[in-house]
Amino acid sequence: MRVLSCIFTEHNLWLVLLAAFVCVSGGWITFGLLRQAGKTRELQRGGWIFLTAVAAGSSIWCTHFIAMLAYQVEAPVTFDPILTMASFLLAVIGCAFGFAIALSSLPRVAPEFGGAIVGLAIVAMHYTGMMAYHVDGIVEWNEGYVVASVVLSVIFAALAHHQAIRRPWHFSGFAALILFVVAIVSLHFTAMTAVSVTPLATGAGLADSYALKAMAVAVAGGGLIIIGTGVASYMIDERASRESIQKLQHMALNDLLTGLPNRGSFADYLQGEMQHAEEDGAKLAVIGIDLDRFKEINDLRGHKAGDQALKAIGRRLARLVKDGEFVARVGGDEFAAAKRFRSQSELLDFVARLEKTLFEPIRIDDFETATGASIGVAIYPDDGIDQERLVSNADLAMYRAKADVGRAVCFYESKMDEAARARHTLAQDLRRAVELDQLELHYQVQTSVSTGEICGYEVLVRWHHPEHGAVPPSEFIPIAEESGTILIIGEWVLRTACKEAASWDKPYKIAVNLSPVQFAHADLARLVHSILLETGLSPTRLELEITESTIIADKSRTLHVLRQIRALGVTIAIDDFGTGYSSLDTLRSFPFDKIKLDRSFMNEVDQSIQAKAIVRAVLTLGKSLEIPVLAEGVETDHQLEILRVEGCDEAQGFFLGRPKPVAQIFQMTAADEDEASRFSGRVPPQRMRRR
Repeated sequence: MRVLSCIFTEHNLWLVLLAAFVCVSGGWITFGLLRQAGKTRELQRGGWIFLTAVAAGSSIWCTHFIAMLAYQVEAPVTFDPILTMASFLLAVIGCAFGFAIALSSLPRVAPEFGGAIVGLAIVAMHYTGMMAYHVDGIVEWNEGYVVASVVLSVIFAALAHHQAIRRPWHFSGFAALILFVVAIVSLHFTAMTAVSVTPLATGAGLADSYALKAMAVAVAGGGLIIIGTGVASYMIDERASRESIQKLQHMALNDLLTGLPNRGSFADYLQGEMQHAEEDGAKLAVIGIDLDRFKEINDLRGHKAGDQALKAIGRRLARLVKDGEFVARVGGDEFAAAKRFRSQSELLDFVARLEKTLFEPIRIDDFETATGASIGVAIYPDDGIDQERLVSNADLAMYRAKADVGRAVCFYESKMDEAARARHTLAQDLRRAVELDQLELHYQVQTSVSTGEICGYEVLVRWHHPEHGAVPPSEFIPIAEESGTILIIGEWVLRTACKEAASWDKPYKIAVNLSPVQFAHADLARLVHSILLETGLSPTRLELEITESTIIADKSRTLHVLRQIRALGVTIAIDDFGTGYSSLDTLRSFPFDKIKLDRSFMNEVDQSIQAKAIVRAVLTLGKSLEIPVLAEGVETDHQLEILRVEGCDEAQGFFLGRPKPVAQIFQMTAADEDEASRFSGRVPPQRMRRR
């Protein structure tokens, strides 16, 4: 009650209200700046803590100074300017220290401890200000109220920072402001209650009450200006933050090059449109778009020209869309579109406009071209009821359009596109086949036709899929070549075969097939050399087989690589001979070490005079060029006898031995050897034993 009596009987209430306004305003901006400081780090946080401390110190000091001017005492009053300024600095420095601790993450009670320091700063400011307050009279202090003022300030300031930083409930911001104001006010007026002044008759004149009021207003104005500086900084930073956030959101949701929505935006749009379509009973078309000749622009004119082409296409697509239509760039030269529709004519009109736009010529500097595009369409809910399946089906239809030269637009058809999906899934599984140890090497024996002795083994790769079982090479090798996985598989086959062969007791040769893709994308000669060094296999024991199509694809480069490989001591065989378009020219261009006669001729050599004549011609050609010939696909004793009569050098086929894992080859029984010896009537073939 004594505190309230002090406020109402010993103070100018108008100035008390002014002090309260300054206190509340300053507290509001203080905690706004403190929240901003909490969002930043390192040097930026230091700057915001400084601004917060200036705002807090100014509001505390101005509240105190105005309330002191409101204190009515019947005695002359003066202020020590140095101590008055010191009280202001103590408030600012103490608050800065307290805020820094409150925002730190080291102690568990950092917010409360920092708040207590701010409370002590309020105490230090007040009592330093009281030291600057000179009155002509006897000043007496009530120690109990002094202690109470300190305790109240520390407790309420700690609670205020607990609410402001930990924010335990929805109205924590308001609670923090109220507690902070209470900390300042309770300190000041409890401390003022602790003091009593007995005026002395010194003859000095009393202070002009109007002058004190004017001074109070001036102090309040100055304090509010300082606080306003903090407000302006906060508002400027908030606006800059909003602009930055908007810019980041735009960057996150839009493609930087074309300005079109990106993949994320397209996914969000589809999600919403599918819900609308379900509610309205409408349909939604998901359209996949892939530019056909974009790579040509990049290759011929460079990436800058490619970027210009993409920008031009992006501008055109942005102009063509109407209400209910959406276009996005989802990849390098891939775009996507969506349209909700009720009638088929609406969809066909949209697709026609897309096709017309994508096929229009584009001028880049002095160069004019038309990219063209392949377009695939899937419809919700007919072709899928979830977003992932719809997009996937649209892509499958798009791939079918790309494969069909005569069509630019394809709608999803389950029978045709599900086969493509299965092939695509198989390609994905194949990428991990080496990593998951699903591949295995089989070896098929190659024997001398005249003696029956083993000449070597052809290396064949087998894939054991965990779900589909054994996948035929005729199925997965083309997929590997299309996807580029053949590079990884081919390297694994070559390295594994050389490593296994190097451990054999007898120096049999191994023949490894090479894909045209390996010639196009790899430094093949260096790879072969490094594998031979790594495994320790003699180069003379390695034979690499290539087809004529490999040479035709890039004749000069392929022949150059073959010469590099042959210089290592590795022999080269031409596989599937007789099925190409320029066999004789191929033999003239490069001196192969072996000709492998295609199995198709052996299949008909028993019944077809023409097939037998071709076999005889190839064997004669081999003798003339002094190149040994190996016949593939020998499956009967009669076929083998024909080859012996015609003078063939080597043979390979199921009759001589099926492809087997290396462990089974090394476990040949004596019965197998006797059976194998009967085909020649001469020396039985020697089998490898397990090391």
